[in-house]
Amino acid sequence: MKTALLISTYNWPEALELVLKSLIAQTVLPDEVLIADDGSRDETKALITKFKKESTLNINHVWHEDSGFRRTVILNKAIASTNADYIIQLDGDCIMHSNFIEDHIKNATVGIYLFGSRVNLTEELSAGAVKDQQIDFSFFTKGMTRRTRNIYLPKFGAFYKAKKELSKKVRGCNLSFWQEDFLKINGYNEDMTGWGREDSEMVIRLLNNDIYGKRLRYQGIIYHLWHPQAQRERDTINYEIQLKAEQQKLQTCENGIDKYLP
Repeated sequence: MKTALLISTYNWPEALELVLKSLIAQTVLPDEVLIADDGSRDETKALITKFKKESTLNINHVWHEDSGFRRTVILNKAIASTNADYIIQLDGDCIMHSNFIEDHIKNATVGIYLFGSRVNLTEELSAGAVKDQQIDFSFFTKGMTRRTRNIYLPKFGAFYKAKKELSKKVRGCNLSFWQEDFLKINGYNEDMTGWGREDSEMVIRLLNNDIYGKRLRYQGIIYHLWHPQAQRERDTINYEIQLKAEQQKLQTCENGIDKYLP
């Protein structure tokens, strides 16, 4: 099974540097690293170029011009560029637990997508982590919310079963799926621009294709750096698109990844 770690990023190289540092510390490395860049400036490009020179990893930096929040577009472009069997998706402001990639790979199962746990770091802890280049956080680290999500006990996670329903805990910053399943639903719906709902709408179409979702509890952990909330002026429109997919049991979308495929 060929795996690709997909990291989405936009104009926050300080956070991306920590994510890449946590990548090097992984117990299992991916076969490929896809950096889906939604139009970042030269500072991000310089960081990635430097990391590529210092690393033996296969790194593919997929970039397009900044034209507003187009996360769906850049994620589709990045996934279209790989022949990996399995995609592990992460946001560029989320530091990985050292077993993060190994946990997703060990739990990869045909007919199932996975979603892991996100521990939120406070503004103060996030600033300190960036300053000190901190990537390790214990259960007792001060400045964490959702602290119980930082308990690492994979054997307990085995009690969680796959379900055919949309969980409120699904987040695109900690998600993995088979590329074959993603292509079947035509990837992300690019009608969804601006912040909000693009991940849950995509997952609904997976569910409508009988791809069940399983939560990685007590494993698959990430640490989310604090940042101001994104503008949410498109949330209502995106919610209507999600609702349509749910009510009409849509299995694919028209404006998706197919336009980038060979």
